[in-house]
Amino acid sequence: MNRPVSVVRRLVGHELRLMLSLVLWAARRRHGVGPGERPFGHARDQAAPMYGFAFVCLVETLAVSYLLKDRPAMHAVMLFVDVYTVVFVIGLHAASVTRPHVLSAQALRLRQAGHVDLLIPLDRIAAVRHDLLFTHAKRDGVLDLTVAAQTSVTLELSEPVAFTGLLGRERPVRVVRCHADDARAFAGALWEAVTRARTAPSPPPGRPG
Repeated sequence: MNRPVSVVRRLVGHELRLMLSLVLWAARRRHGVGPGERPFGHARDQAAPMYGFAFVCLVETLAVSYLLKDRPAMHAVMLFVDVYTVVFVIGLHAASVTRPHVLSAQALRLRQAGHVDLLIPLDRIAAVRHDLLFTHAKRDGVLDLTVAAQTSVTLELSEPVAFTGLLGRERPVRVVRCHADDARAFAGALWEAVTRARTAPSPPPGRPG
């Protein structure tokens, strides 16, 4: 597929996920949490900054509308852009609320807003630790999923997993830093699941043909 077309499709898909998240948020529903799976929220610490940013955008919308009230064409264009910006910001937060991290018996699904959805098999997780960090230097093989400029859980993998960014660029990662509202409970539950997955009995061999 032509790369510019692929990028446009990914951006449109991201916008649609944000709009769907607003609907799910209003309905108090979550996305991608199946029976027997444990969700872990990660949006609490970003709520105040996101609401503050949305409020600033709303004030700007009102100010620009007043300044352009005598120029109807430009007023209509800027009103659309400003209102959409407010909806976009709220949609980002709604996506974080409705798309929690999800822990199953086989894998951990890490998410961030509508643009990150990373599946990590439990058998590739070598270590889990509660690790509160506020600075994140960019390094090869390390993925930082920050929330309000912080991460609180660090995962070390025995084998790399492929992470695909918003624009489709793929890179291998062996260390993942993420955040959860209750980081200690998240890290503990994850390590218990990893331990169970390692010690689970192997299925009996099939009958010889």
